[in-house]
Amino acid sequence: MVLEPTAGADVAAEMGRVRQRYRRVVVKLSGEALVGDGEFGIDPEVLDRVAAELKGAYQLGTEIAVMMGGGNIFRGLAGARRGMNRVTADLMGMLGTVINGLALRDALEAHGMPTRVQSAIEMHQVAEPYIRGRAIRHLEKGRVVVFCAGSGNPFFTTDTPAALRAAEIGADILIKATRVDGIYSADPEVDPTARRFETISYLEVLNMGLQVMDNTAITLCMDNRLPLLVLDLFTEGNLARAVSGEPVGTLVTDERGPR
Repeated sequence: MVLEPTAGADVAAEMGRVRQRYRRVVVKLSGEALVGDGEFGIDPEVLDRVAAELKGAYQLGTEIAVMMGGGNIFRGLAGARRGMNRVTADLMGMLGTVINGLALRDALEAHGMPTRVQSAIEMHQVAEPYIRGRAIRHLEKGRVVVFCAGSGNPFFTTDTPAALRAAEIGADILIKATRVDGIYSADPEVDPTARRFETISYLEVLNMGLQVMDNTAITLCMDNRLPLLVLDLFTEGNLARAVSGEPVGTLVTDERGPR
């Protein structure tokens, strides 16, 4: 199958002259990002678009790992609210992330990116077990690594293991890829006066109660001085611009942002 040139790849080609700022990144990708216009499942066109955006950054020489969410398949917290045992519900949610990870691997490899799926829950016929040294070796060899099953523990969203894996493998930044172009002072769909931050500190995110990632993930980033970038993955070329150091989305660091 011959693939047409992608927008993300075009941006990468244009940016070949730009000094790359981030050498190794972890992208937190929610399961909901793969749904498209539906409520559940995986939209093949959306999946292909996500792969194209990742390719744009990959072609700049960036080492890319992805922490895969599973909310489009099953949400453990939602199951628990309906009376399921929380541990069982969370395990089901972790398995949903593996389904998404396998789908993403297929899409990435169709775009010419060698990819390995690593799971925090061992399932040798489906994915590699997560081993830190092996993940780093894959990245050094130019392979994309897709992390699945969170941390393997219940009672956590995939936000926290995204921050954990980023710290473990020595990532330069954690990127939360969403459908929103950054962090706002309030929900912009509800409050028309909400303003978008270009930069903000971890403590400001926590103190203002901003729904960026769960508090454990933010604290983990803060403790490890790991920058967090929130951006809109569905603006063409955003990810390539971000890894090249261009101002995209909202950057969360230990520096205080503008008020």
